[in-house]
Amino acid sequence: MFATMKVKLRNPDRELDVAGKRSVREILAELAIDPDTVLVIRDRTLLTREEPVGEEDQLEIRPVISGGARSHSRCKRCRGPAVIELRRHNAAFCQACFERYFRGQVERAIHDFRMLEAEDRVLVAVSGGKDSLALWDILLDLGYAASGMYLGLGIGGYSERSGETVRRFAEERGANLIHVDLRDEYGFDIPTAGSKGSRSTCSVCGLSKRYVFNRVALDHGFDVVATGHNLDDETATLLGNTLRWQAEYIARQHPALSAREGMVRKVKPLHRLSELETAAYAFLRGLDYVVEECPLVAGNTQLRYKDALNRLEAASPGTKASFYLGYLDRAAERFAGADGDADRLTGCERCGQPTTGRFCAFCRARAQLLGERLGPPRLDDVQVAAELADEAMPVEIFGGR
Repeated sequence: MFATMKVKLRNPDRELDVAGKRSVREILAELAIDPDTVLVIRDRTLLTREEPVGEEDQLEIRPVISGGARSHSRCKRCRGPAVIELRRHNAAFCQACFERYFRGQVERAIHDFRMLEAEDRVLVAVSGGKDSLALWDILLDLGYAASGMYLGLGIGGYSERSGETVRRFAEERGANLIHVDLRDEYGFDIPTAGSKGSRSTCSVCGLSKRYVFNRVALDHGFDVVATGHNLDDETATLLGNTLRWQAEYIARQHPALSAREGMVRKVKPLHRLSELETAAYAFLRGLDYVVEECPLVAGNTQLRYKDALNRLEAASPGTKASFYLGYLDRAAERFAGADGDADRLTGCERCGQPTTGRFCAFCRARAQLLGERLGPPRLDDVQVAAELADEAMPVEIFGGR
């Protein structure tokens, strides 16, 4: 009989017996797993794909990319044993050099787009996942006055575990954490929104996060909101917007959005780093993050774009970075005038947040979910008619017979 070893797969959690005494690459090939979509862990140590393993070993294979060549065994910088390979750079790094590389990418992003000033009060949008906790961790290490904000979405045990993970991080780092519960503050949660509203679950979730993070930042005097959007997130979004030629959305897809009346500055310091890199950083730093994905994410269109891009990246490492960073370098300015909203923003009649119509998208969605009336209709208000048509909202929300 062949000697076997235990392999624990995460998200969903399961355990398999596989033949031992071979390389990590061979085990991943047997399991049909793309090496660039996972971390392979043995005894709290990352393994490269050519690392030999035996039947006495127990491996954990942890997915790092939403949706899962040439090998290096020595660090590019110091020539010590490598713990992670980055095929798009044709390089590998030991832990110390990788953390130095990661920090350098964040500092470059902040510098190139003038994201943060030393005196800024920064509000980090934290979910309990690898990206947002890695961002909060590194901003604290860089000396920024970075507070975290967690928005409770009411997604059962998933939200409970996520909230506890964020609270534990804040306590360990002695950092300030603001916790807002969506149902307590606004009367609905995300599972309810997905079952009752005309918007998709992910659409309401994203809308709620953007609204509440901005609202809390304004109310508490923060200068900037920082989010953990990484290279994979930005590339998938850019691909989707480009396929539909949504010029106004492409124009707003920038690592740093300036403040304007009623809206604080928003920045994405991780936009140069992949999900694999943020997951590796979080693991190597000992950050306890939620590995599982949101249980409501199935069917999300962006995941299909990520899957397509993962296939391209596997065949041609560096495709994602070339696509998104190339857009920033050579095409972003061409779309700068496509977002005409700034010239016609007014205050929402209900909450005062900037909007292009009478009521902002969040207040419209909330009113629909709660069955509330936003206000009496205006017959000459073309925007209201468009909102009703676009969102299939009940007429009683705006009043009438």
